[in-house]
Amino acid sequence: MSDTVEQKVIQIIAEQAVMEPAKVDLTSTLEDLGIDSLGVVETIFSIEETFDISVPFNANDPDSSPFDISDVGSIVDAVKELVTAKAG
Repeated sequence: MSDTVEQKVIQIIAEQAVMEPAKVDLTSTLEDLGIDSLGVVETIFSIEETFDISVPFNANDPDSSPFDISDVGSIVDAVKELVTAKAG
C-alpha cells in the first residue's frame, strides 16, 4: 500500500509541477519544482480527494500547520500516516 501512496502523491505533485513523475525526487521542495502557494493548495485538495482524507493544512499559515510540506518525502510520509489512521 505505501508504495502506491508514494506513487500517487508523486503523480499529483508532478501534475501540479507540469513534469514527469520520474523527475520528482523525494528530497525536492515544492518550490524547487516550481509550485507556488496556489499550487500548494491545489495539491492539498487533490491529495484529499484522491485518498479521501482531511489534510490538516492552513494555507494562511503553512508553517504552523501540522502537515509537513517541507519536501516531497515529508508530504508522502504525512499522507501515509493519514491514510493509515483512516484505515485503522
